[in-house]
Amino acid sequence: MISAVVEDTSHLSVDIAIIGGSGLYQMQDLTNKRYVTIPTPYGKPSDDIVLGELNGVTVAFLTRHGQGHRFTPSEVPYRANIYALKTLGVRYVISVSAVGSLREQLKPLDMVVPNQMIDMTKQRVSTFFDAGAVAHVTMADPLCPAVSDVLQRAYSQADISEGDCHGDATYICIEGPQFSTRAESHWYRQIGADIIGMTNMPEAKLAREASIAYATLALVTDFDSWHPIEEDVSADYAIQNLMKNADNAQQVIKQAVALLASERPDSIAHTALAQALVTPVDAMSEETKKRLDALLPNF
Repeated sequence: MISAVVEDTSHLSVDIAIIGGSGLYQMQDLTNKRYVTIPTPYGKPSDDIVLGELNGVTVAFLTRHGQGHRFTPSEVPYRANIYALKTLGVRYVISVSAVGSLREQLKPLDMVVPNQMIDMTKQRVSTFFDAGAVAHVTMADPLCPAVSDVLQRAYSQADISEGDCHGDATYICIEGPQFSTRAESHWYRQIGADIIGMTNMPEAKLAREASIAYATLALVTDFDSWHPIEEDVSADYAIQNLMKNADNAQQVIKQAVALLASERPDSIAHTALAQALVTPVDAMSEETKKRLDALLPNF
C-alpha cells in the first residue's frame, strides 16, 4: 500500500465517510482508491484514510482498529479519526460496528440501527473542547435521525437474504476489551439497553462536536452473556458471525451512500456546535484556535 502524506486538505472535499469496525477492514467495491495520511493535533488516525468511489460517489473509508486490528477499543484514537475526517469536509459518517444482542428478537446476523446510546466507558477522552475552549453539545438524540433513516431505507433496498433490520434500539458502550460478566449482561438489559458494543463512544460524541451527522449500522454477532440457552459470547463465535454478515453490510452501505449523495439531508448535528460553543473564539489563545481549526470554520 502506497501512502501520501497530506498536510493541507483544503483542496479535498468528501461529504460521506464510512468507519469500518471489526471484520470490515475494506470496502470491496471501492474504486479509484487513493490512500492519504492525515496528521492531526490529536496524533495519527487509526490508519491511512482511503479515498475512492462507490458507484460514482466519492467517499472516505477508515478502519477503526487499523489494518490487522491493532487497536483495542480503548486505544482507538477517536479524536484523531474524527478530526481527520472533518478536515476532509465530511458531513455524514456511517459507523459499522459488531454488537452483542441483549434482546431475544435481535438475532445473530440481524442488523440494528440504534437511536439511543448509553456510555459506560471510563478511560477515553470524549471531547475536543478542553484546555482553553468549552462547548456543551446536546446529546439528547446522539445518533442522527436523518442518516439512521437512510440506513434503514438502504437495508430495504439491498438484496439481503438472511436476517432482519431493526430500529428504535439503545446501544450501550462498555470499556472492554473483556466481554461482560453474566451479572452485567442482565443488568444492561434491566436499564434498557438492547445491543452492546465497545466502540461507538466517544465516537458519536466527537462527531457531534465536529458537526458531523453520525449513525450506526450495528451487526449482531451473539447474545452476549445473558441468554439461558444460546452460546455465550466469545471472540471466535462473534467473528464467525461477523464475517457472514460483512458482505451484507457492504450492500447496505452502498445503497446508503447513494441515498445520502442524492438527498444530502439536513441534520441536527450540522448546527450542533453553533448552539454549544461557550468560549468566544476571540477569547481563545492562538494555540487553542489552531488546535480546533477544522472544527471552527464558521466562527
